[in-house]
Amino acid sequence: MCKSQVLIGAATSGSGKTTFTLGLLRLLRNRGMKVQPFKCGPDYIDTKHHAMAAGEEAVNLDTFMASSEHVRQLYARYGATCDVCVTEGVMGLFDGYDKMKGSSAEIAGLLGIPVVLVLNAKSTAYSVAPVLYGFKHFYPGIRVVGAIFNFVASESHYAYLRGACEDVGIEALGYIPKDDGIVIPSRHLGLSIDESFCFDEFADRVAEVIAKTVNVERLLEICTTDFPEWNVNEDVERGKMKIAVARDEAFNFMYRENIGALEREGEVVFFSPLHDTVLPEVDLIYLPGGYPELFLAELSGNEGMKRALRAYCEAGGKVLAECGGMMYLCESIAGTDGVAYPMVGVLSREATMEPMKLKLGYREVVLNGKAIRGHEFHYSRVKPGTEEVACVGEVYNAKGGRVDTPVYRYKNVIASYVHFYWGERGINRLLNMALRDSE
Repeated sequence: MCKSQVLIGAATSGSGKTTFTLGLLRLLRNRGMKVQPFKCGPDYIDTKHHAMAAGEEAVNLDTFMASSEHVRQLYARYGATCDVCVTEGVMGLFDGYDKMKGSSAEIAGLLGIPVVLVLNAKSTAYSVAPVLYGFKHFYPGIRVVGAIFNFVASESHYAYLRGACEDVGIEALGYIPKDDGIVIPSRHLGLSIDESFCFDEFADRVAEVIAKTVNVERLLEICTTDFPEWNVNEDVERGKMKIAVARDEAFNFMYRENIGALEREGEVVFFSPLHDTVLPEVDLIYLPGGYPELFLAELSGNEGMKRALRAYCEAGGKVLAECGGMMYLCESIAGTDGVAYPMVGVLSREATMEPMKLKLGYREVVLNGKAIRGHEFHYSRVKPGTEEVACVGEVYNAKGGRVDTPVYRYKNVIASYVHFYWGERGINRLLNMALRDSE
């Protein structure tokens, strides 16, 4: 079976991958096509924008957090019923955690996806030729089939760029003109903090622009290739657990396949720490990351939910809390202004946004001799406390160096800054490993 499938790559971050991807997803959707978006790497923010633009939840493809076979299965399963698969790369095309390992190029080679480059053409013209040549020939395991240029000043500017493509043997598919109306404003951990900015309208504006300046029909044509078959296993037995997942404006950083894995464990229900005052009766609670720091007064003021969560944890209920979810379980969270707001109080620690300092990277957590992987990305920190909180496991970065990120355990609560990926092996394996580790 053949299908249009493309990986949108770039030479560097900031070239316009996300802008073009959102516009392409919305344009194809507006034309009545069913589009399945994918994102290379551990990003849980761009995937939210993809879902908005395409009307279909996006899926992460990550060869550090998951096996190659799992990534193949994800791509085949989620792409099986769509008309077009669009995968947005991460950083530069060949940028991985160890040379090419974990890069967009590795994903393109693994899945056989044709690559279209988005290049920043600001202050350059024919000099893009050697850049294109290098990207085409550097790694024979991928096919770079086309290029789209961003920040193009005029038709005559694009003519130089098109000439460079012709001489290199890469098809010029169009351009995105300089336009302040299709520029994403300053962002907070990747999301706009300008409340007047609407990504939905933004996707429509970009779609309107590229419909005029990019040959989308040709892009789909040259990116049509064999699509892997997916054999549906109808005999998968669902578990009997009932799992509650926090999902609202403050907590929404989650991987689609993680939720899919929870659904295989049993019934998944969603609740809001912002708006609900009671917890559903469940066997497990998942508190994902998000932006609790933007809703400190509201979270702190919801005494009913704080009491319910505290009682559940004290009674031995199982909880996995990640990043913002972990902060919510602390005694308090202080905003960038230093004002601290009381939170759930299960962990005798204080979280703070002062001073804001980025900490990020892949993580491997070894628990009871077994490893599970994930990703860390935050600007906050947890201050040392006077009362000891048990920690489990050993945490390493992608190159095997020790990392001081704690994995807290309190009764049956596991909490950490690490966003774990359990889509391949299930959340119970993670919890069993963590809870056994400290026994």
